[in-house]
Amino acid sequence: MRGKVVVITGATSGIGAVAAEKLAAMGARILVIARDRTRGEATLKRLRERAPGVAHHLYNADLSLLAEMKRVAHEIAAAEPRIDVLINNAGALFGKREMTSDGLESTFATNHMSYFVVTQQLRERLINSAPARVINTSSEAHRGMKLDFNDLQAAHSYKAFQAYGRSKLCNILFTRELARQLSSTGVTANCLHPGFVNTRFGDRSKGALSLLLRVAKKFAISPEKGAETIVFLASAKEVAGSTGEYFYQCQPKIASIEALSDDDAKRLWEESARLAR
Repeated sequence: MRGKVVVITGATSGIGAVAAEKLAAMGARILVIARDRTRGEATLKRLRERAPGVAHHLYNADLSLLAEMKRVAHEIAAAEPRIDVLINNAGALFGKREMTSDGLESTFATNHMSYFVVTQQLRERLINSAPARVINTSSEAHRGMKLDFNDLQAAHSYKAFQAYGRSKLCNILFTRELARQLSSTGVTANCLHPGFVNTRFGDRSKGALSLLLRVAKKFAISPEKGAETIVFLASAKEVAGSTGEYFYQCQPKIASIEALSDDDAKRLWEESARLAR
């Protein structure tokens, strides 16, 4: 990874923070996109301590908002002559239905649209930097889920875990369609399930959901363990030619039948492009 440039979202805590530090220690230059400037500065400080003398950089953006997704990606593309790895790892779970100023349900906006928009904005830079890699953090929570294209914003019925699971299904469908579109460019796209990890995930939830998550996290794996597959997909020679796959514990894993639908992958792409205009 020495000399490689890695853009990563969701890196101020949890598996994102661990992955960023490990990749920095391997020689990569890390560009962090963070919503909270204070937490972002703390992450940047740790990266500089882990890999001194490397120009790691912090970009601030609220990745639940379309304008912010586009702005920060445009800033990175304008400032960086190359991007070797893009890691889309931002994620959230909301106990009740919340809407962004764009009129998007917050889980869908943060967990899927930010992946789609940031990747699209950096697509040309990634292609020009090939061989390059795109890595999307998904989850086994996608199993048992099916997209309702007539209600992607969960206006008719909102359940927190269902909204989250559907957003993780979106991650896999997006990855597969992205891999198809980039098949001849030298840019690969893969996604992963990190495991159930003890992180800050869900801390913004309220009520019974927040309590349930706090109890469940007592049985979760460490962020260090959860980050292993991200680091593997970003750096390992063994997966240099792998694309459009879903990984768990550094091994390919078969996703759900719904996640393997080419028609749904294409339809989600078209709908995401429409919403991102």
